Amino acid sequence: MTDRPESLQYDPSRRFPSPLPVSGAWRHGDPVGRRQFAKVSRERPFVLECGGHLDEVEIAYETWGTLAPDHSNAILVCHALTGDSHAAGGFEPGHKSDGWWDDLIGPGKALDTDRYFIVCANVLGGCQGTTGPSSVDPDTGKPYGPTFPQVTMRDIVRTQRLLMAELGIDTWLSVVGGSMGGMQALEWGVMYPGLVKSLMPIASVAAASPMQIAWSAVERLAIVQDPKWRDGWYYDAPEGDGPWHGLALAREISQITYRTTHVFDERFGREPFVPSEELSQWGRYQIESYLDHHGQKLVRRFDANSFLVLSKAMDLHDVGRHRGGVSSVLGALRVPVLTASVTSDILYPAYQQAAMAEMINAGGGDCDYHVVDSPQGHDGFLLESAFLGPLISRTLEKAAVEG
Repeated sequence: MTDRPESLQYDPSRRFPSPLPVSGAWRHGDPVGRRQFAKVSRERPFVLECGGHLDEVEIAYETWGTLAPDHSNAILVCHALTGDSHAAGGFEPGHKSDGWWDDLIGPGKALDTDRYFIVCANVLGGCQGTTGPSSVDPDTGKPYGPTFPQVTMRDIVRTQRLLMAELGIDTWLSVVGGSMGGMQALEWGVMYPGLVKSLMPIASVAAASPMQIAWSAVERLAIVQDPKWRDGWYYDAPEGDGPWHGLALAREISQITYRTTHVFDERFGREPFVPSEELSQWGRYQIESYLDHHGQKLVRRFDANSFLVLSKAMDLHDVGRHRGGVSSVLGALRVPVLTASVTSDILYPAYQQAAMAEMINAGGGDCDYHVVDSPQGHDGFLLESAFLGPLISRTLEKAAVEG
């Protein structure tokens, strides 16, 4: 039996030349960075919508600006699937990436920290300081791993409500977020209508669509079919021996849905990564290197079990579940709502935000709907700050007057 020709052999080390961590989760003992912590479940277990409970819930959060004496200037910013509490600020010890909405949060920006008190919390089930699968289970002294119970957007919002009480905040001037963050914003409006003065779900949806669920399902399969996932018990494995192949692949799949053909054509074309290897079976193109880069970045700051939990939580999102349906729930909203679409978004297409606005307004509510003509795809909610900034500022001014 002869060896296979080199051109027919797949070598993952060419994609990821250095060992990647078993988990990119933040752990106690790591640099804290700008994080603050609040234990929000003390006297009784935190019972979850899908069943099960957590005896302890700790929330990692960050704040910017100063809370007004009358607490009237507080804004909750909610992050997307692989985001965290570091919505603004630079790369620094404790934070493995720049703030994901740094262009919108800061002095003189739309979320002006000279005027507003901004709060962003890592979600329940996350991996950057808030209780999640990589956290230590007080009953065992080891990470929860796959025993961590499934959470929903409603569970996440309930923990944010507890954090709100810990911070002494009576009402939010607004709850704002894109993608999964927009799901949380909508749930705030439904669950706690008296505690929010405006809502801004950007590039989001009132209920996960079959196409969104399909993409999420494939991404989760990429993780659980990695043999080094070990049914979720991988935290004690040596560096490089965790399910990073699966997590990186999940991220690469999602990255394709976040961007567009136009962006890929303009940025990469058909350029080979190594021109001399273009005609070999495993010769790579620049677009493949780009995807690998994003896969590797996520592995270094995220956790596979958290990805599974939060991805499923997005699939479960439906503001109308057991409440009489989406139209009925959205039609009952009575605070100013801003929603916006990106024309090239294939994951959360514009018709979904348009339908959301139509249902709110048909019920007698007030939804301001805008569309940005952008080639950036779903990532437009992160990148099109020049478009979103004035809309956010206008909505905050309106909420302050009407509130």
